[in-house]
Amino acid sequence: MSTLALSPAILLRAYAMGVFPMSEHRNDPEVFWVDPQHRGVLPLDGFHISRSLARRMRRGGYRATLNHDFEGVLRACADRPDTWINAPIHRAYVALHHMQHAHSLEIWQDGALTGGVYGVTLGGAFFGESMFSRRTDTSKLALAHLTDHLARCGFTLFDTQFITPHLARLGAREIPRATYHALLKDALERDVRITDKPLETDPRQILQRNTQTS
Repeated sequence: MSTLALSPAILLRAYAMGVFPMSEHRNDPEVFWVDPQHRGVLPLDGFHISRSLARRMRRGGYRATLNHDFEGVLRACADRPDTWINAPIHRAYVALHHMQHAHSLEIWQDGALTGGVYGVTLGGAFFGESMFSRRTDTSKLALAHLTDHLARCGFTLFDTQFITPHLARLGAREIPRATYHALLKDALERDVRITDKPLETDPRQILQRNTQTS
């Protein structure tokens, strides 16, 4: 695919169709589209908070924010030996962020960005793109805050694209493409925004709601 074609409009159309872009590596100027036969999803009413993660959340010592440093999260997610986030993808998602269709959730400790996740929103669907962790459990903290926030805002679909052991331990599961498209169709019909409610910053409230839904 030509890099000139990776515009925000085409990206949003692709997500609405259930496909997403990737590249072979950071220095590859080309982009290809992915439509897996089986899709990873993280049920918003089934996020698993382990005992150790619950203890970490109760201990505090961190701060969660929404959209405070989107580019910082994007750069951190690409800061690894093997990444699919090339320059065209980076530029396209920054453009989506300026259009309020790409968002990040950040975890801060001692004033430093130590974990986070970013993705794209359309209707009631959140398409998770990547996450990172610079200290123990910070990506888990980011996902705990994000899943709680999406549920409170009325989202119904958290697309993780693929399943990893890390995500599976948090409750993610794999579903067939047809099932995914049915969930996507329902989510796209919902008129919700990730900014409809303020981000919950009290971990105790998140833990209480998680206990009630699990």
